Amino acid sequence: MKVIPHLFNPLQGITSAKNIAKASVLKAAVISAACLSPNAAAYDYSPFKFHVSRTSTEAAQIGDTNTELQRDVWRLKLSGSMPINKQWMIGANIGYDNLDYGFKNVDSGLLNDQVAPWSSINKYSAGLSLIYRPNNSWMFMVAPKLQYSYANTASSSDAQSYGVVGSAMYRFESGNMLGFGVAYLNDISEVKTVPYLAVRWKITDKLTLGNPFQAGFSGPAGLELSYKFNEKWDFGLGTSRRSERFLISDNEQTIEMEEWVTFARAGWNISKKATINAYGGYFFNSEMELSEPDVTDEIDNQLAVGLAFDIKF
Repeated sequence: MKVIPHLFNPLQGITSAKNIAKASVLKAAVISAACLSPNAAAYDYSPFKFHVSRTSTEAAQIGDTNTELQRDVWRLKLSGSMPINKQWMIGANIGYDNLDYGFKNVDSGLLNDQVAPWSSINKYSAGLSLIYRPNNSWMFMVAPKLQYSYANTASSSDAQSYGVVGSAMYRFESGNMLGFGVAYLNDISEVKTVPYLAVRWKITDKLTLGNPFQAGFSGPAGLELSYKFNEKWDFGLGTSRRSERFLISDNEQTIEMEEWVTFARAGWNISKKATINAYGGYFFNSEMELSEPDVTDEIDNQLAVGLAFDIKF
């Protein structure tokens, strides 16, 4: 079992736009903030949310070869949640990601020498969430997840991953929330446990520290410092470590992309139900690891941009 400690956790996918959401930490924090509030009855709650995002990276060199990689990612997600009573809330989500891998000048290294280059990755996901609020201070969440992630050079039959995310959050009298969570993931050809910090902390009337992404297969939830300029605009700076594992052949060969990302975000609240977020990101310490044989290539640092649209209904 692989244990990955982490205190803060791109562009979700900027996957690694997000890797990106919300039967997870960010959603739990927002929902719980409403549920734990004495004024919860006045909360304008919409049961469904649709997310669509597009991110692109610049071309980056792989290892000591002439090979370059440029990625484009589409992400779609539909989620919903509803209260069962004053203490319990249930949610569900389904998602589809399409990752376009554009390799250029493939001559040697991990690609060609070990595996044939792939051109696209399909990822299907589904999850449930159950939130329990015993009192006005504590909130607990458990969220099982299922995912299929495979390249166009493999079939979906051996591409299954599953896991569960659990967290506990405490709400202070100020309304700030702090907690801890653990994600247990039986990923393709690897089992790992990922601890993470769950936080939603209002530093001032304008500044808030929180989790921008969901905890799960793509990594912990990260940290973002956001600034509310006015009712329409807010801005953020954040960082995270992201990963993306997928099947590339039917003999259980997998590729895992691991990288750090730091990003800047500008958000526009079109209305109470719709928002648009624009991202500028920078990937660094990136690696592409083949499972069998065990071969790793580094990827040069690269810039990325993303645009995400969310609507509640």
